[in-house]
Amino acid sequence: MSVGPSTGALRGPLEVAWFAALCDDDYEYLGVPDPELTSSFEHCGDITRLADRSGFDNILLPSGYSLGIDSVAFAAGIAPQVRDINLLLAVRCAEQWPPQLARQLATIDRMLGPSRRRPGTGRLDVNIISSDLPGAPVDSAPRYRRTVEVATIVRSLLSGEAVEHHGEFFDLVVEPPRLTTTTGTCPPFYFGGLSEAARDAAARIADVYLTWPDTVDATAAVVSDLGDRAAGVGRGLRFGFRCHVIVRETEAEARRAAARLVSRLDDGEGERIRRRSLDSGSAGVARQVELRDAADDDGFVEDHLWTGIGRARSGAGAAVVGDPDQVVATLLRYREVGVDTFILSGYPHLGECERVARDVLPALRAAAS
Repeated sequence: MSVGPSTGALRGPLEVAWFAALCDDDYEYLGVPDPELTSSFEHCGDITRLADRSGFDNILLPSGYSLGIDSVAFAAGIAPQVRDINLLLAVRCAEQWPPQLARQLATIDRMLGPSRRRPGTGRLDVNIISSDLPGAPVDSAPRYRRTVEVATIVRSLLSGEAVEHHGEFFDLVVEPPRLTTTTGTCPPFYFGGLSEAARDAAARIADVYLTWPDTVDATAAVVSDLGDRAAGVGRGLRFGFRCHVIVRETEAEARRAAARLVSRLDDGEGERIRRRSLDSGSAGVARQVELRDAADDDGFVEDHLWTGIGRARSGAGAAVVGDPDQVVATLLRYREVGVDTFILSGYPHLGECERVARDVLPALRAAAS
């Protein structure tokens, strides 16, 4: 891994992850509920096991308080059932006491065991979510300050260190834990957010900064800005890109698949789905709205970046659309500006996992090697 001379933007090996739809976010037709695709241990387990067999490096286990199933409980249940894949476990910082969260994470890390693909590392990664305590919202700036405190405490405990912390939100003294991770060090923290408070927090606590779909130039600007912020506090960051993929044999077929996905979407229902998410007022969501507003009549904001998914989804609201060569080439453009981690998804998640593993994953690995 290397770091540029004037930035904290780190480069690492290519990481390609899939998405386990724990938060009731799986459809054949976007916005049309399907009982067969509702989040459950069985369905999300099928997605996770398929991603493992298909050669993905990692899988994001998302978390939403009022949506779907619990990510921590799911991770503990699925850990013995997967062989090689890492679990990127999303945890909501406001909902647990940090020492207890650290103990849960260390336990799941031990259940997964060491990585065979990347010796010397574990198979648990942690997606830090700067969440509200359900029913008790907090303004953005203090919420992110609280997140920094949680992440700092958890990092120390997962590294086997004692904690004496006297902060704005937590005042505690904890002995070194008996149970740490497989490696004895804290797993990587993945973290996202576009507001000023979020960016400052990311510079201090993240190992991998995640951004939602955006144009290549806008993504490059985020990489530059966050890299500089991290360097300013003596740290470095790797960068990840969370987006959807619609890949078919030809570009025309891929565009037809995109149109089919939203062909039964009622705009009112789409608005309801967007608003039920706890992050619906965030700066990141606002940027996804900007992209939709700037798109052409077919929903494309630039070549192969389609914003239609954001009509019924809060959060990552765009997809890379095209034939296999076009999808790979588009992802490589993001890699050229500093992105090494791609967290991909598609609807329905089982079928698209298989398709992306077959049509995109081998070529992307070969081109990035």
